[in-house]
Amino acid sequence: MNSQQEQQPQTGHQAAGMDGSGHKKLAMLRKDPKGWAVLVLSVVAVIAFFGAAFGTGIGLWSWKVGMAIVPWTGLLALVALAIAAFGIFWDRRKGRKTHWLLTGLGVIISLVFVGYLGNYVMARVSLPAIHDITTDLADPPQFSALTLRADNWDKIPGVDDKQMSGMNPRQRWATLHQRAYPDVRSVRIDQPVSQVIEKAKRLADDRGWEVVSVDPESGHLEATATFSLFRFKDDIVIRARAAQNGDASVIDMRSVSRVSDHDLGVNAKRVRQFLSDLSGTTTAASR
Repeated sequence: MNSQQEQQPQTGHQAAGMDGSGHKKLAMLRKDPKGWAVLVLSVVAVIAFFGAAFGTGIGLWSWKVGMAIVPWTGLLALVALAIAAFGIFWDRRKGRKTHWLLTGLGVIISLVFVGYLGNYVMARVSLPAIHDITTDLADPPQFSALTLRADNWDKIPGVDDKQMSGMNPRQRWATLHQRAYPDVRSVRIDQPVSQVIEKAKRLADDRGWEVVSVDPESGHLEATATFSLFRFKDDIVIRARAAQNGDASVIDMRSVSRVSDHDLGVNAKRVRQFLSDLSGTTTAASR
C-alpha cells in the first residue's frame, strides 16, 4: 500500500512548490547585481584579451595597439576580484548569505586569467628589456637572407646604470645578456657540419618555422618562428663550425624579435630548447 502511494504522481501543490522553488532561485540570481558584475567583468576581460590577440594576429591593428589593450584586460579582472571581495565582506557584515553561483564563477575566471597574465608580468620585471639572444656574444651569427631589424641596438637599457657607465649600446646588451642568460652558450656535437645543419632543418620544420635559407656545406641556416596568440615573429640564424678536423661541430644560434624591446625571455627559451634537442645535451662547447 505504501509502495503504491509512493509511486503515485505528484499532486498539484507539490509540483507548484517545486516550480516555485525554481522561480525563487532564478529571482535570486536576478537580484544579485554584485555577482553579475563580477561575472560580466571577468568574461569581458578574457574576451577583450583574446580579441586583442586575434586582431593583432590577422593584422587588423598593429602589435602596439594589441599590447596596449592587454593591461586594461588585467585591470578589469582585478576590478572583478575587488568587487567580489567587497561583496563578500559586506554580506557578512550585514549577516546575509553570499550568492556564490555568479560570484564564484566570476572569481574563478578572474583568478585563472590574472595568473596567466602574472607569468608575463614576472618575466617583464625579472628579465632585462632586450630582444636579441645568442650563444656567442663576441661574434654572434649574422643574418644574410633575413635582415636584422634597423633599431636592434636602440633603447638598450643601462644608460643610467653606474656599472655600465661609458659602455655603448652593444656592450650594455652583452652585459645584460650575460647576467640574465649565462647558460645560453655554444654547444658541441660530434657530427660533421653538414649533418648538423640538415638535422637543424628537420627540427625547424617540425617546429613549424619558416626556413628561408639553408646551406649544409657552409653550416648556415636561417628561419622565422611565428608564436603566441598575437602571431609575433622572431628571426633565427644557426651557425655550425667544424671542430676536430671536421669530425665535430660547434653550433651557435641567435634569435631576434622583430618587434618590441622586451622579449619576456622567449628567445632564450627557444635557443635552450632547440640546442638541447639538436645536441641531446646541454653541455657547452669548449673554446
